[in-house]
Amino acid sequence: MRQRLPEPAAHLLAALAPAVLAMAAWAAWLGWDQHRDVHPDGTTTGPYEAWQVIGLVLTLLAPVYWAASRHHFAAAMLGVPLGLTAAAFYDWSDDSSGLFVVGAGLVMVGSLAATAAFAAVVDAVTRRRRQSGATPNGA
Repeated sequence: MRQRLPEPAAHLLAALAPAVLAMAAWAAWLGWDQHRDVHPDGTTTGPYEAWQVIGLVLTLLAPVYWAASRHHFAAAMLGVPLGLTAAAFYDWSDDSSGLFVVGAGLVMVGSLAATAAFAAVVDAVTRRRRQSGATPNGA
């Protein structure tokens, strides 16, 4: 017999797991690259490359899918943005201009919009599958 977590614990896990995974993914993909690239013409880019941000986004699809497919829509929608915002705030907080707060806010808004859209699609698809009886074991 399979035991289930109590409802409050399941909701807490569904929110904390994506947040913790988002912070860890930020550290793995973006946390180690802290320097800007100076080109011969004097322009600077960085510190992140496009492949790093794409890798971060693709990595974070898994925890959002996990939470949304278990019908924890709010946790799926809020966990990753919370983790990304906290990681960005910590990572950029050494900026003396104070503009890191604006950047962290933009990370929050952008990740909230993206995870809400993805979580809504996952929730709708898994709900439709469950209603049609297409899930394994009739769950």
